[in-house]
Amino acid sequence: MDKKQEAANNENLLIAGRTFDPSDYEGKSQVSSGLSLTHEQVNDDYYEGTVDQELK
Repeated sequence: MDKKQEAANNENLLIAGRTFDPSDYEGKSQVSSGLSLTHEQVNDDYYEGTVDQELK
């Protein structure tokens, strides 16, 4: 692997290893925006419950 490709691979590994942080709501990057949106969707689904209206 050349140095340019290795640097890109390292950057991708850093991005792929990110998890949600509450500061992502104010983040300007595409990663922060995606993480906050996904967190909201999962949170909404969890609190909505199941078809029989019981929490999971």
